[in-house]
Amino acid sequence: MTSLPTISTRKRVLAVIMGGGRGTRLHPLTLERCKPAVPLAGKYRLVDIPISNCLNSEINRIFLLTQFQTQSLHRHVQSTYHFDPFGGGFVDILAAEQTERGSDWYQGTADAVRRNLLHFRSFPHDLVLILSGDQLYRMDFRRIIAEHVANQADVTIAAIPFPVSKVAGLGLMQVGDDRAIGRFVEKPKDPAVIDGLTLSPVLERDLTPCREKRCLASMGIYVFNRSVLEAALDNTMTDFGKEVIPSLLGKKKLFAHIFEGYWEDIGTVRAFYEANLALAQPLPPFNFFDQGAPIYTHPRFLPPTKLNRCNVDHVVIGDGSILTDSSLKHCVLGVRAVVGEGSTLVDSIVMGSDYYETPAQQEDNATRGRPNLGVGRSCRIQGAIIDKNVRIGKGVVITPEGKPDNADGPAEPWQDGSTRPRWYIRDGIIIIPKGAVIADGTWI
Repeated sequence: MTSLPTISTRKRVLAVIMGGGRGTRLHPLTLERCKPAVPLAGKYRLVDIPISNCLNSEINRIFLLTQFQTQSLHRHVQSTYHFDPFGGGFVDILAAEQTERGSDWYQGTADAVRRNLLHFRSFPHDLVLILSGDQLYRMDFRRIIAEHVANQADVTIAAIPFPVSKVAGLGLMQVGDDRAIGRFVEKPKDPAVIDGLTLSPVLERDLTPCREKRCLASMGIYVFNRSVLEAALDNTMTDFGKEVIPSLLGKKKLFAHIFEGYWEDIGTVRAFYEANLALAQPLPPFNFFDQGAPIYTHPRFLPPTKLNRCNVDHVVIGDGSILTDSSLKHCVLGVRAVVGEGSTLVDSIVMGSDYYETPAQQEDNATRGRPNLGVGRSCRIQGAIIDKNVRIGKGVVITPEGKPDNADGPAEPWQDGSTRPRWYIRDGIIIIPKGAVIADGTWI
């Protein structure tokens, strides 16, 4: 494929990151936070991915649209992304708000953007880059913008090639040899329809060889000309992928930007779990070690992680963790994670804690019969996600073996006065929600 020059994006592009709705598919990880604020890879948040991609692409005017459980997100963004007064950069969170024009929640992606056009107009721009807030990928947006400009397109959609055997549940598009989009089909199931959407031999020759026929799936990443976006939203349509984009076919110039890198939609518990654990592989599909395009996050200034007599096999460990005489295989541990003596963790994610406990606090825990923060002594944990600030006592066993793929634990009283489960099973993965206390000797 002929390389395209990158173009300056700083002055002409606004980025809009969609924070998503209630995050029901990621429940209970979204019990106390919105999707973009969910921890990732031991030290990051999901929102750090699209923001970092923007900054590495010289796009520094970023709006984040969200409406549920925003406090954690606000705190993270405000403590992480600071810009000097000369560059004009910002990351602004725009939550759904009551105005004279309406007081209801965002009804979909298109509705969210429509209701914030007034804020966008305050900044000079020619193009609007619309991104999802729950995807793991690395992309230089200057390339898709350069293609958009070269094609004199009205809308450009990022698309990723998928083998026909893996396109279930994806929105597919038919693309000509010039990459102009001619058709959209939302989650087709008919093999004949799917076969009619496969890439032409001309397009296949431009891509990395694959033994199987491929289709192009929309990544939910759009570049709009400003005027086209405003006109396309001058209606009551609520969703880009299902309504707005298809309505522009045959009326506007729509092109596909083909992306061949790693891309994972982290919209479900299973996808979140697998994407995290994939980072523990010797050569992970997503490279956090690329210093040419770093992933930014909150600088915590934590001490180094301490491992005392541990057996560790393919494990990612965040800063400031303390592991003692324990065995870990294929795990991801977050910041300030604590694992006690004799504990074994396999295929699990431990998100760590927001703070350290002092000796006085630990003495108080002993007096109250409450475990300390972290994983206690002689525990066995497998196939689990342990959310932040969880207290797991000694001799606890957590495993999905012999359990249904989806279930809730019994409702129990919490310290905040609420009554809810202390564990959940989603997609065959056991989840211990944020702040849960698991007593000594518990079997889950």
